[in-house]
Amino acid sequence: MIPLPSPQQLRYLAALAESRHFGRAALACSVTQSTLSAGILALERQLDAAILDRTAGKHVVFTPLGLELIERSGAALSALEAVVEAANAARAPMSGPLRLGVIPTIGPFLLPRLMPVLREGFPQLRLYLREDTTARLVERLEANRLDVLLVALPCDCGGADASPIARDEFLVALPQGHRLTAHEKVPVAALAGERLLLLEDGHCLRDQALAVCGLLAGDRDGHEGFAATSLHTLTQMVAGGLGVTLLPRLAVSAGVTAGTDIALRPVAASGAWRTLGIAWRPNTPRAPEYRSLVPLLSETCREALASAPPEPTTE
Repeated sequence: MIPLPSPQQLRYLAALAESRHFGRAALACSVTQSTLSAGILALERQLDAAILDRTAGKHVVFTPLGLELIERSGAALSALEAVVEAANAARAPMSGPLRLGVIPTIGPFLLPRLMPVLREGFPQLRLYLREDTTARLVERLEANRLDVLLVALPCDCGGADASPIARDEFLVALPQGHRLTAHEKVPVAALAGERLLLLEDGHCLRDQALAVCGLLAGDRDGHEGFAATSLHTLTQMVAGGLGVTLLPRLAVSAGVTAGTDIALRPVAASGAWRTLGIAWRPNTPRAPEYRSLVPLLSETCREALASAPPEPTTE
């Protein structure tokens, strides 16, 4: 029988591949640096092959074979974890750890409503949260470091299974006294001459706002000087008279504009909304559990969106 690497050795390799630093990899694996180094060396001896290029000095450089083993080790760890997931799902559905990734334009506005619902409905569930951009969350999902994502669809989800849960319309946020406050609904063409404030590149809401306004990728450079890191910052920029922006109703209903002198108007255009959705790895044994979350998430989103101001105010 061929001697096989241990799961722990594969975890050491995966952690080192991600961090490219022995100390950080050891910290991620909750072991000492010497233990991790010994584990990698034992793996090389067992395979009778060099995984690391030790002529690179203090830098962590993998050999071509090492790079191939990293990819194969990730697949092997995912397969082993799927065995445990299948047993857990059969024994006690919706229990144990659930690693949830959420984008910044959803998390702060939906999670305060969602967390109590999940605790009440699934008391044995241990929820771990990760907030990041869509691209980074998808990377973690593919690496089996997250189980479920709350994102805006459609997105480049790397082949993950996804299901829509709600439609979240956009509202135009304007400084009080702005000429466009005279409109009950703001035509998209009227935004063409405005200074459009956007989130930083990498946030999917940025691309969605540009799409609603009919701007193409080549038009983005004109707005680079006015990028913000969060919807709260965007709101303050609008209140300060720096320009206008589009805000999702979910954020408005959660009070992102509370305490600011901002006027809100719907967009007079079809398709002026984003789709909120849930995504998970294809073929995961827990897929039926994740699908069962869709009605709960849809209802929670519906309640959150219904609490937004039903009609825009007029001056």
